[in-house]
Amino acid sequence: MNKLMANLKGFSLPLSPEGKANLLPPPPWHYSGDFMTIEYRADPDAVIALLPDELEPADDPGAVNLIFADWQSCSESGREITEPYYSQYKEVMFYVGAKYKGKPVCRCVYIWVDKDYAMLRGLVQGFPKKLGEVWMTRPTTVGKAGMRLEPGGIFAGTLSAGGRRLVDAKVTLKEITQNGPTVSDPPLHNSRHLPSIDGTEPAIYELVTFSGTDKEVGPIWYGDAEITLFDSPFDELKALEPKEMLGSYYHSFGYTFAGGKVLEQHKF
Repeated sequence: MNKLMANLKGFSLPLSPEGKANLLPPPPWHYSGDFMTIEYRADPDAVIALLPDELEPADDPGAVNLIFADWQSCSESGREITEPYYSQYKEVMFYVGAKYKGKPVCRCVYIWVDKDYAMLRGLVQGFPKKLGEVWMTRPTTVGKAGMRLEPGGIFAGTLSAGGRRLVDAKVTLKEITQNGPTVSDPPLHNSRHLPSIDGTEPAIYELVTFSGTDKEVGPIWYGDAEITLFDSPFDELKALEPKEMLGSYYHSFGYTFAGGKVLEQHKF
């Protein structure tokens, strides 16, 4: 409990007398979702330009991982599951490879999400989240109004933000594979950055890492992919345009986030 605000409760703002008003309950946070993942190579210089000083370029410095995710999540109580607004959300992520003290890591450089609580949860974890509109093709098991998880199934995703289309992506399934995406496989190294109220140096600047527990992965489908990135005056995605496609995948994934570790903390 915050001793300076003993009469107010909550893990996050807004704090309140009963603690129910806060946007984000404390970890652990449980996740279950469907992933559409496309790996490709972009201009290596554009990828390296996104790395902070603490990280070095990866052995494959231009490799990028684009993920469309349709999530269901909850806190330890599970109460969000029966309040679907607070458990269901979608997001689009761009991961790149890097090295930290000579060892392979990955980093989320851009990410959009469609719910406020998911945005705040990501900022706590060091994800640079922005609000956007995300849509994905859902797999179906009955009827003719969708695609099946089978050879020839076509799954698409779109991202828009601020009234502008940013990403179109499509995966055509071919076969089940034993191999999955590689760019986002090493430990995640994000940055927690909070500006100070006077607008000078950051109040918080940390390099952090974490990994999930209780990980589960469903059958991984491999396929062919298409990506189009659009220009925007408020985003810089065009710099990460694909130069070479590496692989595309569709699968389900679940894990639990229980906390992380501060690797470097800078004081200003």
